[in-house]
Amino acid sequence: MKTKLPITALVPTRNRSEPFRRMLGTLAQQSAQPLEMIVVDGSDNDSTQQICDSTIPGLLTKIYYHKATKLGAAIQRNQAMSYATQNTILLLDDDILFEPECVSRLWNALQSDTKIGGVNAMITNQKYLPPGNISRLLFRFLHGQSESSYAGKCIGPAMNLLPEDRQDLPEVVPVEWLNTTCVLYLREALPNPLFPEIFKGYSLMEDVTLSLTVGKNWKLVNARTARIFHDSQTGDHKNNPGVLAEMDLVNRHYVMTKILDRQQWQYYLKLAVLQVFGIVALLTKLQGWIDLPKVLAGKMRAVALIISAKLQH
Repeated sequence: MKTKLPITALVPTRNRSEPFRRMLGTLAQQSAQPLEMIVVDGSDNDSTQQICDSTIPGLLTKIYYHKATKLGAAIQRNQAMSYATQNTILLLDDDILFEPECVSRLWNALQSDTKIGGVNAMITNQKYLPPGNISRLLFRFLHGQSESSYAGKCIGPAMNLLPEDRQDLPEVVPVEWLNTTCVLYLREALPNPLFPEIFKGYSLMEDVTLSLTVGKNWKLVNARTARIFHDSQTGDHKNNPGVLAEMDLVNRHYVMTKILDRQQWQYYLKLAVLQVFGIVALLTKLQGWIDLPKVLAGKMRAVALIISAKLQH
């Protein structure tokens, strides 16, 4: 028998009606479903609205549709949050596929300890892989010490690593950060607004910022047996390597200095090494060489923005 849980799900979307329809189809198969879903849509057409207005067999969740007042993942989530009525908030991407009992397992994990503020699902096709020799040296340098596993950690200059999926691990595993792909939060643990104004467009690192903020006062965990497949879609926001390169440096610097309060010179050195490592890694593929001029230009713009902001303060 299906039940509704006192959860508001928040879904930002834009021009991805078919992935959104598939996501709702897998949500409809869950034994436990959110009471309501707030969809904030920035699409150029009404296909997503038509889906929200249609009847989806098995779906108990009531969908409330709103047009986006501004575009951007973080901005649209902030707008959606303003309509939420429940005390538990489920942040969802529009292109995920739920595996059986995912929502109920997230809910049970959140209820298992009153000190837990947030819990995310295991993404079956995006998981932590043990680092190779070079990456392990990099992680040790960034982290300042060696670890048997860096899974679920946020090390050095805000380098965030995915949780680990191993059968010998418990169902609920402590982590240092949570993604926004599929994550359940206590509303009282969340900041208001959810995301600061710095996060625009693709909003890279907004999930790290939110979860690290919550993690200052609450436990964060990964529910390993609450599972989803992330059917990641292409989009205009992902197609410009220069814009992404700039966003990566500017937003990571923000998390490092403003959220983690890591402002000492050695963290700037670690941030620079991480950026160089990322550029070198691009060059292992032909497309990386093609994108290199745009990536370097993006990094230079980011450095100029960071210096300009420091001079203003």
